[in-house]
Amino acid sequence: MGNAMLIAAITIAVVMVTTWIISLVIKNASIVDIVWGAGFAITSWVLTITVDGNSGRQILLAVMVGLWGMRLALYLGKRNIGHGEDWRYKAMRKKKGKNFGIISLVTVFGLQGALMWTVSLPVILGNADDSPGVGPIAVMGIMLWAVGLMFEAVGDFQLARFKKDPANATKVMDKGLWSLTRHPNYFGDALLWWGIAIVGAETGSGVFGFIGPVVMTFFLLKISGVPMLERSLSRRREGYADYVARTSGFIPRPPKKI
Repeated sequence: MGNAMLIAAITIAVVMVTTWIISLVIKNASIVDIVWGAGFAITSWVLTITVDGNSGRQILLAVMVGLWGMRLALYLGKRNIGHGEDWRYKAMRKKKGKNFGIISLVTVFGLQGALMWTVSLPVILGNADDSPGVGPIAVMGIMLWAVGLMFEAVGDFQLARFKKDPANATKVMDKGLWSLTRHPNYFGDALLWWGIAIVGAETGSGVFGFIGPVVMTFFLLKISGVPMLERSLSRRREGYADYVARTSGFIPRPPKKI
């Protein structure tokens, strides 16, 4: 178990330091957002190759994390590349000046790397234990993961299509999955990680991996996901207050009549 934790930590450190160096060269820290999903995928594949465990579960976890991580990386890459640095990093760069490079290593890339390792705990522990094999508990996890991936992927697709129409520049997306929850992509993200944790928990010791989805869900709900986005949208989108009043903030449900 300790070996798997160390391998994951080293892999994530290499990914993040490499990304940080590239960000210094191109003067764009936003690439960390694209690497976020890919880093999970790389870590899960490295664990599958280097750690002795149940090969069936290892491959299953690598596929689940890989499909999620690479889809997210490709989606964000397509959305972000060519549009310059995200406003958050621009503001930080302006405030920190010449010290931004070294500060970003710790507060952006280092922090996200530590978070990546923590959220990856169900994958790390699921790889490190070879007993028992894949069974009915894993099937439950796969089902949750599939629903979560659907919510995230379909939600992103619907939003991207909505944004393509210039007439929607100041409007609220409230169709499709966005009529059931204000954040179908965040809900899907959290749900699929709970599914991954259930697969890892079939090992017994993997139950400690539930720390991962707890942390992921907390950050999405309280720190970097919902709160940050909603503060921005409330200023930029007309009718957003009405949308908030009738639509669930996270868990999908039919909209309220107001």
